[in-house]
Amino acid sequence: MLSVQGLGLHHSGNYLFQNVNFTIKKDDKIGLVGKNGAGKSTLLKMLSGEINFYEGNVVPEGNITIGFLKQDLDFVKGRTVWAETMQAFEQINAWKNELEEVNHQMATRTDYESDSYTDLINKMTELNDLLMNHDAYNLEGDMEKVLFGLGFKADDFQKITDEFSGGWRMRIELAKLLLQKNDIMLLDEPTNHLDMESIIWLENFLKDYPGAIVLVSHDKQFMTAVCNRTFDINNKKVDDYKANYSKYLIMREDRREKLIQAKKNQDAEIKQMEDNINKFRASATKASFAQSLIKKLDKIERIEVDNEDVSKFNIRFVQSVVPGKVIFEAENLGKAYGQKQIFDDVDFIVQRGDRIALLGQNGQGKTTLAKILAGDIKDYSGSWNLGHNVNIGYFAQNQEEVLTPNKTVLEEAEDAATEETRPRVRDLLGSFLFQGEAVTKKTKVLSGGERNRLALCKLLLRPFNTLIMDEPTNHLDIQSKEIIKLALQKFEGTLIVISHDREFLQGLCDKIYEFRDGRMKEFLGDINEYLEYRQKETIREISAEKAKLHGEENKVEAKAKKQEVSAAENQQSSTIVSKEQKNIQNKIKKVEEKISELETKVEEFEASFTKENPSEETLEKYNKTKEELEVALQEWEYLGTQLN
Repeated sequence: MLSVQGLGLHHSGNYLFQNVNFTIKKDDKIGLVGKNGAGKSTLLKMLSGEINFYEGNVVPEGNITIGFLKQDLDFVKGRTVWAETMQAFEQINAWKNELEEVNHQMATRTDYESDSYTDLINKMTELNDLLMNHDAYNLEGDMEKVLFGLGFKADDFQKITDEFSGGWRMRIELAKLLLQKNDIMLLDEPTNHLDMESIIWLENFLKDYPGAIVLVSHDKQFMTAVCNRTFDINNKKVDDYKANYSKYLIMREDRREKLIQAKKNQDAEIKQMEDNINKFRASATKASFAQSLIKKLDKIERIEVDNEDVSKFNIRFVQSVVPGKVIFEAENLGKAYGQKQIFDDVDFIVQRGDRIALLGQNGQGKTTLAKILAGDIKDYSGSWNLGHNVNIGYFAQNQEEVLTPNKTVLEEAEDAATEETRPRVRDLLGSFLFQGEAVTKKTKVLSGGERNRLALCKLLLRPFNTLIMDEPTNHLDIQSKEIIKLALQKFEGTLIVISHDREFLQGLCDKIYEFRDGRMKEFLGDINEYLEYRQKETIREISAEKAKLHGEENKVEAKAKKQEVSAAENQQSSTIVSKEQKNIQNKIKKVEEKISELETKVEEFEASFTKENPSEETLEKYNKTKEELEVALQEWEYLGTQLN
């Protein structure tokens, strides 16, 4: 499908990649892994054609299409969510417009025996075939499926995109890319703006995607589920593992052990050469030999082995005084921004030692509650009380607000330290990958991941007994996430954490507060138990949204439109009436009756889902009925084209 040959790229005077070779095949689902700065996002841009100043070749095989999820949005103002999503089908829309014009000409012209009219009939057949082959008559169903999966409600479809935040507009951009069904899809951190439900839906969608995928993600569980091949970018090259992420970790460890041994051998060889150089450099007769050794030494490509064992980073949150039994207690708590009520009537008690995850769709109030408990938001309804001797450490989602731009990394950390923790500052910064000259960088030039690591480091330098953490893993690489998770597992105080990373939450929290539709619901259980519950609830909710979208009024309109189309086709076919066409019309009538029956069955199933959890057997019957309905609709569309 796509071949990469001798790929090389200079960056800041050095090679980022050098002599990289690989081939992407049709069914490949490739995960790109490597340290921050290794070149994962750069490689995606090279494959997409966005970067073209490189050595070597990126050669597509045949007329393939490549889709790339870009971070810069270019929406036309005033478009609805539905209209913007429809832009995914640029070619199909063009064919539909052309077919509409052809149909108009055929309906208004009367020169039925002319060659030009025959050409119109042929063109109509050609366009219908193209639309059928591209499944163009099921686009609306596909759009609903993707938009619902990414968290949109039926009411959102006709809202203007300008009303949505940047994160939600990125979901629209992702929806457009998924619907295009490109041969190769390039995804750079596609889960960044998604909540947990949408991440799980996307995971299942990508597993069944018919084309190739190249994916960058710091979500280990997501990578393991989606990918069947892993590219490890390190030391200017790409190591190809024919395995998913979990298996890659095992294979990489085996390769790493061999690399450590090779490094030991190389280090011994280098030491011997250096000893000989020092020994022979002063000798007039051996000086040329020493020079040749120096040249040989300069040409040696040094083997580097990363320190990836996070258990060696013995970092802990400093525990302060023991608080009272009750940490937080809230009654009828609510918050509104203007006319928009975020949540209301929220009651809860957080006790000492609780480990709670706040979950729910974006915009439902998780960050708002965290800010209220941290004291950052003062205006709210209801009441809440802070327990005795509670010392709160708060990790805010937006780190630009908590770092001083003109301070260095070292100064920022030292300012956060106490007298007891000040001697640990440099060691702790090193544990969070701030080593050497990195500690002298100003905080204003730090990347998102670096800002998060520094903010986490600051938390570890002060004593707390309660931690509130809002998306602590955002922008962090996999190793950094493992370091902070290990520290949180050792923390003996009370933890409240907002995160959409399932793997991060596993073994970390034993209670869930779910935010949904302006309310908060407490769920006793771990993340895996919660996800099982949520999956069943989501089926019912999507069924209810579909029923809402396709209300009785819409069905009447659709039926009337279908009858109009059928009447137009009958009028058109009257110009070349034949027994065969009458047979087709009879078949259409029978298929329409079958469609009506199947639609009624689907409605009955979906209505039952809103009342009780469906059994596996019921779900199987429901899915089978939907499949039969899809087949019947396709048959109806096909028969309609035969009338012409």
